Amino acid sequence: MNLPAIYSLIAEDMQAVDAVIRARLHSDVPLVRQVAEYIIAGGGKRMRPALLLLAAGAVSYRASHHHELAAVVEFIHTATLLHDDVVDESALRRGRETANAAFGNAASVLVGDFLYSRAFQMMVGIGNMRVMQVLADATNIIAEGEVLQLMNCHNADVGVEDYLRVVRYKTAKLFEAAARLGAILGDSSAGVEAGLANYGMHLGTAFQIVDDVLDYSGETDEIGKSLGDDLAEGKPTLPLIHVMRTGQPGQAALVRCALEQGGRESFAEIIEAVKATGALEAAMRVARNEADKARIALDALPHTQYREALIQLSDFAVTRRY
Repeated sequence: MNLPAIYSLIAEDMQAVDAVIRARLHSDVPLVRQVAEYIIAGGGKRMRPALLLLAAGAVSYRASHHHELAAVVEFIHTATLLHDDVVDESALRRGRETANAAFGNAASVLVGDFLYSRAFQMMVGIGNMRVMQVLADATNIIAEGEVLQLMNCHNADVGVEDYLRVVRYKTAKLFEAAARLGAILGDSSAGVEAGLANYGMHLGTAFQIVDDVLDYSGETDEIGKSLGDDLAEGKPTLPLIHVMRTGQPGQAALVRCALEQGGRESFAEIIEAVKATGALEAAMRVARNEADKARIALDALPHTQYREALIQLSDFAVTRRY
């Protein structure tokens, strides 16, 4: 099932979130508006705000704070993208120039800071200390994940657990926070809140693993970025870790050298090693296991259209091609 079909249940809510995003992007500084609107208008899957809306629906929340909070989550995510692209020196995202390529590194970093601070202004306006605690903690852990990933770059000795720790900090934490916030808004029991938080964590982990698989198996036009970016940046993702652990000595040495030196010079040979060792299939098994755990975490929820949409979202995370 594709995202528009899954999102049909929350179509009006997503439109309301878009309206909040547009309104809250306002700044008297023209460059802030220009860069922020550029990155937001670039589209994307909007999975994190959708996750918050679906979680809120699953616990029968019927007020309007979920629109504001969904926009907050999207702003935090967008700020991380702006900073990520500067750190990674990326030139392409979602099929077009990154903000740093279009406006420069300084503007991207500073507008990312603006989005972070605007997000915190918005959450303060909601006036719920629990909401602020969840988002403040999540933002801090995401930053730690960014630093962990930086430390792991060009390190061919990174293991599976090291890799998964980065994934859970850098990507899955915001998924977890989004799902948890839906439960908090609905005054859910501790069990339901924990279930939705675990769902978000496992969903986000599966989502990132598939992203890393697509860097070696996708099509540039579909995934919206250049293939081999992870290799060029020296990132030891799950497919490469698998080759180094299970491949022939020559294959493992090839990957180790490529990671330590960076660049795309040996990308074709790396692809051959990845395919020959079954690394993509092995990574996808881990991703599907995470998606299965996400679905199991929903057992505490009543059977509703929203719960079914959350299940479909976990299926999409591991079957998508973009």
